[in-house]
Amino acid sequence: MRVERISYQQTNFFSKFILDYISGEACLSPFYHRAPKLSNFKAQIQEKQNQFVNRAVLVEELSQQYSLIDTSDSVTRNIQSLLQENTFTVATGHQLCLFTGPLYFIYKIITTINLSEQLKSEYPEYNFVPIYWMASEDHDFDEVNHVHLFGKKIQWNQDQKGAVGALSTQSMQSFFDQLKPILGDSKNAKDLYCLLSDSYLENKDLASATRYLVNSLFSKYGLIVLDADSPNLKKEAIPLIKRDVLEQSNYPLIQNTNQGLGEVQAYVRPINFFYLQKGSRNRIEQQGKDFIVCNSDLKFSKEGLLSEIESHPERFSPNVLLRPLFKELILPNLAMIGGGAEVNYWMQLKSTFSFNKIVYPILMLRNSVLIANDTISKKVNTLGFDISDFFYDDVELHKMYVSRTSDVDININTELVKLDDLFSSLLSKTNDEGMKSSILAEKQKQVNALKKIEHKLLKLEKQKHQNALSQISVIKTKLFPKNLLQERQENFIPFYLKYGVEFFDLLKKELKPFEYTFTLISDQ
Repeated sequence: MRVERISYQQTNFFSKFILDYISGEACLSPFYHRAPKLSNFKAQIQEKQNQFVNRAVLVEELSQQYSLIDTSDSVTRNIQSLLQENTFTVATGHQLCLFTGPLYFIYKIITTINLSEQLKSEYPEYNFVPIYWMASEDHDFDEVNHVHLFGKKIQWNQDQKGAVGALSTQSMQSFFDQLKPILGDSKNAKDLYCLLSDSYLENKDLASATRYLVNSLFSKYGLIVLDADSPNLKKEAIPLIKRDVLEQSNYPLIQNTNQGLGEVQAYVRPINFFYLQKGSRNRIEQQGKDFIVCNSDLKFSKEGLLSEIESHPERFSPNVLLRPLFKELILPNLAMIGGGAEVNYWMQLKSTFSFNKIVYPILMLRNSVLIANDTISKKVNTLGFDISDFFYDDVELHKMYVSRTSDVDININTELVKLDDLFSSLLSKTNDEGMKSSILAEKQKQVNALKKIEHKLLKLEKQKHQNALSQISVIKTKLFPKNLLQERQENFIPFYLKYGVEFFDLLKKELKPFEYTFTLISDQ
């Protein structure tokens, strides 16, 4: 096994926004509280200690949620340790995608686990618990109803509506009928099929199924799975719900931040809570003095809505911008671990956190990984490339190969330098602006002519190496399906079939939360 690390800049897959954040550019510092550095966690701990978190309610709820499944001693200890004032959490969140969805879910979880362990090593007087917050109240089923395996999209089709966590999984047998022949009959395949079928066919709903699966995969590392769609936890958020729904106090704060931030990920509304019922999750809007629930006949006066919030807080579901505040309200949390989009929308919220007197967490960018199996690794080596080269596009890869293997030097860089020297000399002979413009125009013509010649030379050489170039394109597609990062398309299943449970141990060994580099893993 070979592990290589390259900078995020080298990948050309990360936005300037994220690159600026991880490099500490001053332009973004007004939009977050503390930079993602290990040394900043001491101050974060001290500040979070001053925010009240109802630990008793949190532990009672977690104990109830775990009462129906077997888990590890480390998870049980971690749950009970949350009663102690010196215990803190680090958390990631994700949708309830089938079979965990794209690989980056796994990387989120491992980053969170490793961060908790690194913090314990640095600050041994405290306890740190990794949390996976299930986005069980999301209602966009199309985002979670499928998985990509070996180039195929397998989809769960059903007609239920509302929060995805409450969807019954009893209609998934046909989905599993599609899955079994795809997995094969190896020992790892049989073990995995049993785990997946137990998770989804033996549990009543998608939230329970996801908890069962994630617990089975990661409980040995102490990971706690939390479903915050709970009356007891929502009671803790009643003041937060009132301020947003009745006073609409967060709207102008986020709007103002958005103007300064420029690049924003999430849309803010005057009211950022949905009304949640069985089979539906609809926006709340104010119309005159009344409040309506969209796509329904429900209407409340202000007094009626106040009573509804106080009596049934579980019916109020935060959107993507208020969920972070709810999370940091009920958890003794120090850090949020997420991808670039999540880091972006959390930065929309700094002033809102301050207004609601909730401590703003440290924003940690999750680790990213590209994995090349032994077949691909051998082909890459045979062709004379490194895995990192495949972040270039097909055209550049072909050019690199032909330039390296051709008997003819088709690179025109030397000629371009000579051309530049020639025209610089000509420009130095005149001060007339008109003449300078003519010289520069002629220079561009000559540059274009040279590039056309280079293109023709390259085309001729490509014809001699067509087989190798086809292999390069196939490798590129395997590593970057649909020109996306592998982690955004592929599921963990192909790697589990090869490595078994050791796949997660391998990732846990190699992923470093504070090393902002892209990890490349290849069989060699």
